[in-house]
Amino acid sequence: MSSSSGSLFGDACPLTITPAQLQTLNPDSVAILDASWHMPNAPRNPHSEWLSLRIPGSHFLDLDAVASAHELGLKHMMPSPQVFAEACETFGITPRSHVVIYDTHGIFSSPRALFMFRAFGHYRSSILDGGLPAWVAHGCPTRCGEPGSTTRSNYWTPQLDTDVVTGYNEISSNARYDPAREPIADIVLDARSRERYLGTGAEPRPGLSSGHIPYSFSLPFTMLLDTQRMPTPLPVTSLPVLDSDPDAKPSSSPARPPFPAWLPETYTTLKSTTRLISAIQDALSTSGASDVLIKDVLESHRNVIASCGSGMTAGVVWLALRMLGVGDRKKRVGIYDESWTGYAMRPESKIVKEDNVKV
Repeated sequence: MSSSSGSLFGDACPLTITPAQLQTLNPDSVAILDASWHMPNAPRNPHSEWLSLRIPGSHFLDLDAVASAHELGLKHMMPSPQVFAEACETFGITPRSHVVIYDTHGIFSSPRALFMFRAFGHYRSSILDGGLPAWVAHGCPTRCGEPGSTTRSNYWTPQLDTDVVTGYNEISSNARYDPAREPIADIVLDARSRERYLGTGAEPRPGLSSGHIPYSFSLPFTMLLDTQRMPTPLPVTSLPVLDSDPDAKPSSSPARPPFPAWLPETYTTLKSTTRLISAIQDALSTSGASDVLIKDVLESHRNVIASCGSGMTAGVVWLALRMLGVGDRKKRVGIYDESWTGYAMRPESKIVKEDNVKV
């Protein structure tokens, strides 16, 4: 595929790409976004971290800013088409751009950003498997400092696929039906830790009850990921270059900034297809799902809704299922946008604190 198509992959951009694949993309056709996000109680600033270490040419995507206001004050809700288009124009993204998204954990918040792009019909989009740490570990170049200006683009106002974004009314209505007995019920998968799902572990948001939505099943997002260790020492070729000195040559010169202290010693990547299937089967079986329901999930016989604490790591469940081809048929895979925070904040919501009964 020629670079004039806008992407090495054309319209068939994969959900994930490797650092080596990203390096082969034509810089004129790719738009790279750092979509790092940290839990509210984490003492980290993703924008400051982006300034101190990033992939060359990347922009910082603030998922809390490119979002819609919410009646309960929730963050990073799906943006309106106008807000999404405005952000794309600010980043210089066109409908032909291959958007590559990464985060500083490896895989954590980038799948949520990918879900946003694909829900707005921008299928020329991928995430960098392993994120910035994998890029550094593979000896790829980095930048730091204030970036230069970006030429604003034109991006038409897209249409949101509302079938993949679930709201409270839909989730509370669905919670009345046992999917083991009611074929009309969507299957809800909870990406939080099993302790939070069972109500035995505290929520990170003060005053919020733990537990789960009736008839939902526990699928902790961490079960879908592998942990990789950064090499020691880190490759000199990945040492950051000041954006004001882009012609600097890779070297061990002390004039080049060091790697920042926040760069993790370990990072996450998505499990292989075979191991994703095993992890999903094990988690859902433990949570009380029958073999029939597990098959319904993996073979796209039911709509599936991913949920988590606030709609962020539900993206990891969404990504894993899409990597397995779930949702390729008539049935969809979506995300409950406000997730557990929005659900549990409402006094009328029914909260369960035990496993589903096996049937």
